[in-house]
Amino acid sequence: MQSDGIRIGTRGSQLALVQAEATRQALVAALAIPADAISTVAIRTTGDKITDRPIAEAGGKGLFTKEIDEALIDGRIDIGVHSAKDMATRLPPGIVIAASLPRQDVRDAFVSPIAKTLTDLPRGARLGTSSLRRRALALRLRPDLHTVDLRGNVDTRLRKIADGEADATLLAAAGLARLGLSDRAASFLDVATWLPAAGQGVVAITAREEDVAMRQRLAAIDHRRSSIALAAERAFLAVLDGSCRTPIGGYAEVNGERVAFHGIIVKLDGSEAHEVAREGAVGDAEAIGRDAAADLARRGGSGFFR
Repeated sequence: MQSDGIRIGTRGSQLALVQAEATRQALVAALAIPADAISTVAIRTTGDKITDRPIAEAGGKGLFTKEIDEALIDGRIDIGVHSAKDMATRLPPGIVIAASLPRQDVRDAFVSPIAKTLTDLPRGARLGTSSLRRRALALRLRPDLHTVDLRGNVDTRLRKIADGEADATLLAAAGLARLGLSDRAASFLDVATWLPAAGQGVVAITAREEDVAMRQRLAAIDHRRSSIALAAERAFLAVLDGSCRTPIGGYAEVNGERVAFHGIIVKLDGSEAHEVAREGAVGDAEAIGRDAAADLARRGGSGFFR
């Protein structure tokens, strides 16, 4: 490999590889280096291996990044490319988010062969999802629904719905768009009333904290607004200890030098929810996220998620 070569670590799913390729193309253009100077290393994570139980029971969303983080720390790869919403709330020591690609559609997509929207589902319909946030938000609106665990990559979940394992599911609109599958959505949920997962729609790129040269190279492709929004949303999660075990939604929107934040916590059965809104300067993005979370933590109380 050439001296300026970059090894990208990623999961091996079709969506992950598409995101890694988008990162590779951005680096080639920004750094003016040959395309073959950047290679992709597909890594099977613990989260990919566990298919017999919900990720929340197995240890949380960090399982989708664990092996990539280890390869990064060990020097087997130079950067990691992740769907930001799948990253652990706290990164392993020595790893930082060094750049974000431009954020895509933050909404959740509703997929069903029998209904156009969530409210159109017949009473007692089966909603398939492995996300506790989506489950809680759905039960908040439709307590009559039966929720079933539905795991797998995007194409796997689409196939399971087509095969009748559930009547409907919810997927990230950004993932469908990146795969050219937006037409599979029956409709999209409005972020004003259905908040996405923190980081949804963002591709985050990690590097070793000590690798100053690589971090400088990644700065050339960093999308400032997306990184500011992600910082606010992850600060929000950090205070609430957000994970796959916690139904939390958070969305920061950056306009000029201002950031508007909206967050929600929901009981697992959808029976109770608390929302918060904050706005301020982009330089205070992380503080805004932390303040919003502290407010919800006070209002929800220590036993809210039990």
